[in-house]
Amino acid sequence: MSATPATTALDKAKVAYTTHVYDHDPKHESYGLEAAERLGLDSATVFKTLVASVDGELTVAIVPVERQLDLKALASARKAKKAQMADVKQAERTTGYVAGGISPLGQRKALPTVLDESAADHPTIHVSGGRRGFEIELDPNELIRLTRAVTAPISAPPRR
Repeated sequence: MSATPATTALDKAKVAYTTHVYDHDPKHESYGLEAAERLGLDSATVFKTLVASVDGELTVAIVPVERQLDLKALASARKAKKAQMADVKQAERTTGYVAGGISPLGQRKALPTVLDESAADHPTIHVSGGRRGFEIELDPNELIRLTRAVTAPISAPPRR
């Protein structure tokens, strides 16, 4: 598998990581849950990278794939009034990645980042490696360090 900006950033920072590749099914309804299923991973350790607009500023939110982003909690974590999901095209242009393959690492423009506090429950977590069907496993503390993320309770159970 060829390098992505995410793996290049990890290599440059000399951070240990493991890559996991799977055949992505474009018909699957959830990129993150598909990664957990295809790779046989505990879904609590697989995190999705979402881009939101927080008081008009793009912000990266990283939450477990089995949960959803709590926009009010994200706004609170950023000491802001309002958060809403960002326009997909704007998120893709700003990060340099396609939706479903947005990595929190190696983005075209470094954005403020908030990682769900549940990441600390695991020795390693999985995030997108920068393309659909490509996951990176790393220590959540390294992810926090490299993205300058803050941690906060920003996820909620999925709506039924």
